[in-house]
Amino acid sequence: MIEAGQFVAAAQRHGYDFYAGVPCSFLTPFINYVIGDPALTYVSSANEGDAVATAAGAWIGGRNSVAMMQNSGLGNAVSPLTSLTYVFRIPLLVVCTHRGAPGVSDEPQHELMGQITGEMLTTMRLPWEEFPREPEAIAPALERASAHTAAERRPYAFVMQKNTCAPHALRDAGPPQRVRATAVAGPAFTRPPAARLSRAEALARVVDHTPLDSSVVIATTGFTGRELYALADRANQLYMVGSMGCAASLGLGLALARPERRIVVVDGDGAALMRLGNLATLGTYAPSNLVHIVLDNEVHDSTGAQATVTANVDFAAIAQATGYAYAARGDELAALDAALAAQGRDGGSFLHLKIRPGARDDLPRPKITPPEVLTRLMEHLAQP
Repeated sequence: MIEAGQFVAAAQRHGYDFYAGVPCSFLTPFINYVIGDPALTYVSSANEGDAVATAAGAWIGGRNSVAMMQNSGLGNAVSPLTSLTYVFRIPLLVVCTHRGAPGVSDEPQHELMGQITGEMLTTMRLPWEEFPREPEAIAPALERASAHTAAERRPYAFVMQKNTCAPHALRDAGPPQRVRATAVAGPAFTRPPAARLSRAEALARVVDHTPLDSSVVIATTGFTGRELYALADRANQLYMVGSMGCAASLGLGLALARPERRIVVVDGDGAALMRLGNLATLGTYAPSNLVHIVLDNEVHDSTGAQATVTANVDFAAIAQATGYAYAARGDELAALDAALAAQGRDGGSFLHLKIRPGARDDLPRPKITPPEVLTRLMEHLAQP
């Protein structure tokens, strides 16, 4: 058995100071220590996939990052682990507990996942080993992890068994308390659906408001990223190619890591619905440099325009209720202008912008690969 602080201190020597996760009873001493250490950043995520994406965003911003989860939640993290960190080559450290381990008595819901946890990690091509259980094993384990992440630029996992860490009391007042927007800005949607803005018109205005030297644009997967690429392929842009719903959580990690840059996340209605709980995480943790825009055309446009349910959803009211400092709705470019000018408040800004479906017939796919996009962005961020 080890003290949680022994591992955390050794990890800090390798630069790990940003943690995002979802608790597990096996993780309790470890996560309690992380939460209570003022030298570390901790984000309490709504689910394990968002923890991976938030940690990935922080890594892009220059913070070595750890995603923490119970193995029963590993399924929630499969998409970002296979289509974000693997595809873009983002080398997180993953700490996953091993509930239901063979030969260990546990609850019935952990039985199958306990049997296949290692197989799942291996299938996802995520190298793993047991979390060190003795103090002298910590440094060699972290050396192996660091050697892999440096050579491959992909994640490495530690699987934590029961009673690995000695008890550690929780000493923390909880997440930050925010003064949320007192009301949703903007009138009700006024344009008939067919007369709404196109996605290209909205993205062109985003480009106008996001200069290279002071901002980053994260575009959700599907037509949004492809259309932004077609409009203007710039070094301060990242086009998500998978991990549907994770653009906002990735933007959160990047915004926390790089407070001097405005981070603009351009989301879609289907993606926002997929990880709706993440709005609460952003409402709690988002700094003033994060702007979250949901372009809502009420369909899954890139897969054949099947309807979403957003005709019945008030995203702006949800954002206001979950703690965003600025929440607005609209269907005019003026609403976009106002949201992009709302920086400086204690909390993130949110806009629910109605647009019409459709895209140009010859919409290209990016010719630059995801690792090339990410490397270009990180080199751009490294410039003064």
